[in-house]
Parts: sequence; C-alpha cells; structure tokens
Amino acid sequence: MSPRPKRAVELDIQTRRAATIAMKEVIGAKPGEKVLIVTNPGEDVLKISHAIYEATLETKASPTLVVQETKTLFDLAEDSVIKAIQSNPDVVISISEKKLGKDRFGLKTQYSGVEKDYDHIFTYLKEEKKLRSFWSPSISLEMFKRTIPINYQDLRRRAAKLKRVLDVADYVRAETKAGMDIKIGLEGRLARKDDGDFRKPGSGGNLPAGEMYISPELGNSDGTIVFDGSMATGNGELIIKDPIHVEVEGGFVRKIKGKKEARVLRKAVKKGEESAMGMHLEGKFTKVKAKQYARNAKNLGELGIGLNPKAKIVGNILEDEKVFGTCHIALGSNYDEDSKAMIHLDGIIHKPTLTAYKGDKPTVLMNWGKLEKRFL
Repeated sequence: MSPRPKRAVELDIQTRRAATIAMKEVIGAKPGEKVLIVTNPGEDVLKISHAIYEATLETKASPTLVVQETKTLFDLAEDSVIKAIQSNPDVVISISEKKLGKDRFGLKTQYSGVEKDYDHIFTYLKEEKKLRSFWSPSISLEMFKRTIPINYQDLRRRAAKLKRVLDVADYVRAETKAGMDIKIGLEGRLARKDDGDFRKPGSGGNLPAGEMYISPELGNSDGTIVFDGSMATGNGELIIKDPIHVEVEGGFVRKIKGKKEARVLRKAVKKGEESAMGMHLEGKFTKVKAKQYARNAKNLGELGIGLNPKAKIVGNILEDEKVFGTCHIALGSNYDEDSKAMIHLDGIIHKPTLTAYKGDKPTVLMNWGKLEKRFL
C-alpha cells in the first residue's frame, strides 16, 4: 500500500478532531459515498475544508474539493459549482467565507419538486431528500475547533422536545425587558432541528449546529421586535450597541427605528428590494417575480432558538444565532420556500421569554433567557 501524500495544508489536532466529529458523528459518512466540499481560497475556510477532506477519506467515502471565489448574498455561484451539485452526490458541504452563491439556472427556470418549485439545485436536492449536508458560511477556524465538539445527544434531545411543542403551536409570543413584544403566527408550520444529526437523506443544517427554527405563518405576525445582540446586513454582521426597534404588521416590517444600526438594517433591506428588481432588468426574473422577491425583503422569514452551549456572541451570525439563552428573527426569505427574497437577515435577541400557545393553552419555552427545565 502506497503512503498517503504529504498534506498540502498542515492541520493541528483540534482541527482534525472537529473535522472527524463532523464527518462521523454529524454526517455519518459511509464507505463509497460521494462527498462534495465547496469552499473559497481564504486561509481559515480552506484549512477547514482540507481537514474535512481528510476526515472523509478516513471514513472510506470519496471526497471532491472545489474552490471558487468568495460569493456574497447577492452573487451567483460559479456554473461549475452548480453543475457539480447537479451531479447529485450523497453529501454536499459548503465551507464558505460568505455564501455558497445563488443558482442562475434555478433563478431563471426553477427545479420542480413533488409539491413545490425551487430556485437553487442545492435546496431542491436536500428538500426532495436526495442528499444530506451541512453548510458553514463565514466560519472561522477558532469557531470550528470550539463549537463543533459538543454533546450532540443532549442537543438532539432538547431540540426534539422543543419541536414537539412548536409543531402544534398556533403562535409564539416573544418578549424581552428591552421592550420586544411580538406575536408570531405558526399555524400550519413545522419546526426544523439544526441538531447536528444530518445522517439521513434530506437532512442538513449549519455547523456549528445548535438551534430550533421555524418559518412564521405568512401574514400573521404583529408587534415589535427589539434586536439587541447582533445583526446580519447582507455583507457582514454588526454587534448591536443601540437596539434596533422593528415594527411588524401582518407579517411584514413597517418601520425600522433606532440609531446607526437601524440605518444599516434599512439599507440592507432596501438593497434586497433593489437587487430583486435588478434581476428583472437583467432578464433573469419576470417583472411579477421581481416584485414578489422585492416585497418579501420585509417579510418575517424565521424564528429561531439558540441551543449550542459553546457558542457566544462574536459578531458572526453563524455562531451568534446558536447562543444558548437567545432567540433570533430573520427578515426576508423563509425556509418553507413560499416567501422567497434576495435576502435573509438574522437578528439576535438577548434573554427572551418565549411562550407557545395552542388555543388558549400557554407553554413557556424560555423564561428571560433560561430554557424551561422540561426542555433541558
């Protein structure tokens, strides 16, 4: 047997350990499976991707590593990347400095699923249970080594308990001492577990893992959100010093109030609207479709609950939204694919009280940032 070639990238023990956990415990890679890893040239993401490549080899699966230039929320992925995903590997992993990139083919002519259409080949294959995955936009090497080695049995148990309540809830009321008070409709929606169990076709989520999330019912959320943790802007994140107050009516943002941070968020939402109309001018969207995407830039796209005990607020939404004792709400597209937009902007909220209601019956999920004992 010939010796393995010398590593192109030197890897420390902690990085190799986290990668091994990711491929064995989270993905459950099997001998002979095809694993596609998509990354960028940045030092941290490239090193992580090399570690995942080597950990995949240890499972006797077959990895392919593809490197494309860094993409933002508004950029298109390289055609070669989309074609690689279209080859339908068993596993697709995205380790990106920002985003994987949009699918120009899917945006123009959508992929038809059993019950709905999709504008990205990756989403189509995952939602139609043809692959499994994890994705780590903007992950750092330090974050990878710190937040991946956690107790996944505990995480999965907590997420399952929360899902049982959220799946049947009519709505959730979210409050904070900073002034947030919003009713978020959930009727007809099913919660999703980012619990690090991506071993079955159709499963997938972030690494670091550690959240429960659900798409709000369309047109049925009202109240005030107060973002006071961190905020995605479509081109990076900011840690919030002066809280952002967002007034919501009928499931859409009506006003964004505050200081500098609020101005940044308003600009990001406006860019989401303008980029949708720009797709029409470029011939990639019909006018009707462009208007829908532009309108949905102000849609409430997600309610999430952080569950990773190793995560902390660092000004990186990938980790920030997983922090234990927080929740997050996103503006823009949702995960049920019935309110599509060019943006998905997560905002973190410290120490919320979250109460789920089924009819008149309340179930407290979190009390001022502390998960109720029944969910621990």
